Amino acid sequence: MAAETRRQEGAAAAACPPLHVVVFPWLAFGHMIPFLELSKRLARRGHAVTFVTTPGNAARLLGAAATPPHLLRVATLALPEVEGLPGGAESTADVPPEKVGLLKKAFDGLAAPFADLVAESCSGDGDGAAAGFSRKADFIIHDFAHNWIWPIAEEHEIPCAVFLILPAAIIAFLGSREANEAHPRSTVEDYMVAPPWIDFPTTISHRRHEAIAVAAAFQPNDSGVSDMDRFWEMQHRPCCRLIVLRSCPEAEPRLFPLLTNMMARPVVPSGLLLPGGEVAAVDEDDDVDVVRWLDSQPRRSVMYVALGSEAPVTASHVRELAVGLELSGARFLWALRRPVAGDDAGGEVVVLPDGFEERVSGRGVVATGWVPQVRVLGHGAVGAFVTHCGWGSTVESLFRFGLPLVMLPFVADQGLIARAMAARGVGVEVPRDEDDGTFRGEDVAAAVRKVMEEEEGQEMARRAMEMREVVGDRRKQEEYLDELVECLQSCR
Repeated sequence: MAAETRRQEGAAAAACPPLHVVVFPWLAFGHMIPFLELSKRLARRGHAVTFVTTPGNAARLLGAAATPPHLLRVATLALPEVEGLPGGAESTADVPPEKVGLLKKAFDGLAAPFADLVAESCSGDGDGAAAGFSRKADFIIHDFAHNWIWPIAEEHEIPCAVFLILPAAIIAFLGSREANEAHPRSTVEDYMVAPPWIDFPTTISHRRHEAIAVAAAFQPNDSGVSDMDRFWEMQHRPCCRLIVLRSCPEAEPRLFPLLTNMMARPVVPSGLLLPGGEVAAVDEDDDVDVVRWLDSQPRRSVMYVALGSEAPVTASHVRELAVGLELSGARFLWALRRPVAGDDAGGEVVVLPDGFEERVSGRGVVATGWVPQVRVLGHGAVGAFVTHCGWGSTVESLFRFGLPLVMLPFVADQGLIARAMAARGVGVEVPRDEDDGTFRGEDVAAAVRKVMEEEEGQEMARRAMEMREVVGDRRKQEEYLDELVECLQSCR
């Protein structure tokens, strides 16, 4: 499979003249990682890629990674200080949710240094001539937050593509500025149903606690600008030639034509940017304790539990999840991080129920350090996944490895993903209080048992593997990358 992928990449590179692409993600690891993966794949296809981020994020993204392709360089811009933003904070992982607006304010301060970087490239100065970096960029691929990038691109006559790492469903739910002006949403209830511009049957809807968070995206934050205004700015900029989604029609039927019409420009898939290669039987992760523990467990017997790096998990959520895992009787591996909010969130140690780890000893492991998630998801002992339904985690677990899901969504697109996956019969969503999003351990236990033990769970596992075969088809996913390159070539 790796040889076939390299052959396809080589053929694509030879079929068109090489590009110089500047790639610039928002400062969240859920954004930076897929942006970097896209950059690597473009570089392997023979295109020069300048990946832009801050020094600290560059070190964390690349410090322990394998040597990147020779056509990929990293350009770092120092994040300016902002009052109230913790020192050294360079990503959303470094700040609590209430400080993200300040991070966006600091991010806006990168406009001037980024303009200098682009001007230097356009002038032919710099040290990247041998690899083609010193010539003017053919495209800037950037994130939703870069509402200040348009004048820079227009000054140098560089076309742009907005790359969104979210599923098409949330973009369709949010809609265009014109759609929202024609059908204004003024109450929380308005965000709990599918908007009128989605004119076909759909699972796209939010619970009340999710709708409250989505409505906040339409209001200015500490940066002085709302997230939606940042995004909508591209609709009025002719240099925005494309919107690219980390998705594909097999994963989200009917939405790409709807979005292309709504946004008045091509909305194209990048494919899912699936984790590369088969999971090796022996690699550098084999000395990780959790992998050794999995090696000793029966096939498909373990529930992997991880709620992402940035979901607003509280201490109460942790306790109820622990109660549920204990009551379920299932084997589990729990990648646990410290909560960001809650009655004991400010402490240094997460407080699990008294005696929890002793009572589950032998069948359950709580890992508070680094866990190699893709390696774990691909391990033969793992049979299902308790997840917050972030798009990246859904891609890795369901589309890459065909694992059925126990779903605990929190914010943004996660609820929409959970509804869609439940409708497709590949997972079960844990019931939650409609208003505040709380859940009970008993309901977690019931969901885990349904997926891991009951006949319905066997059917979910079968459907999940069928979805993997269709959505996770690697040949088709590579074709989406090739088609994206063709779009960039034709639009430059």
